[in-house]
Amino acid sequence: MRRRSTRIPVTMTAQGHLIFSVTCALLAHKLPLTPALADANLAQTVLAALASSLLPDLDHPNSVLGQRLRWISIPLSRMTGHRGFTHSLLAVALCILGLNSDLMAGCVPLAVKDALIIGYLSHLLGDWLTPAGIPLFWPLKQRFRLPGWSLKSGGAIETSFCTLSLLLAGYWVY
Repeated sequence: MRRRSTRIPVTMTAQGHLIFSVTCALLAHKLPLTPALADANLAQTVLAALASSLLPDLDHPNSVLGQRLRWISIPLSRMTGHRGFTHSLLAVALCILGLNSDLMAGCVPLAVKDALIIGYLSHLLGDWLTPAGIPLFWPLKQRFRLPGWSLKSGGAIETSFCTLSLLLAGYWVY
């Protein structure tokens, strides 16, 4: 007879990250975090945030993106491990530099670039809420998480938290 695992998941699910990215996109649009996001089409903002919200987990071959882009995921996982480089402020800085490079000039509207960063940051924020935390200052191994409270992920609690945050953000925006 196989024993049932009682281990509590410590990472947010892809579904949780997607829902949470919509929440963050709505809040970024409403607050407005940047002038471009304030004037942006809300649907465009949400779609861009959704598109980038799973990117940090590319460092895990079993993640949604990792399974589809194994040629990137496997070497990245071997080099940095899961929740390594891609879950750091250094990765965010490199994404910002890449989006603002001459190669991207004129190709992607500023509001979409901002929303892509919001989606990426929403992933980091979501993982910051979990017991495993994130290595904000990678390559330093210290992990940071919300002190005093950790989101138990992978089940009803995570789904409820993400859905409730989305409903509250949606209510506030509209």
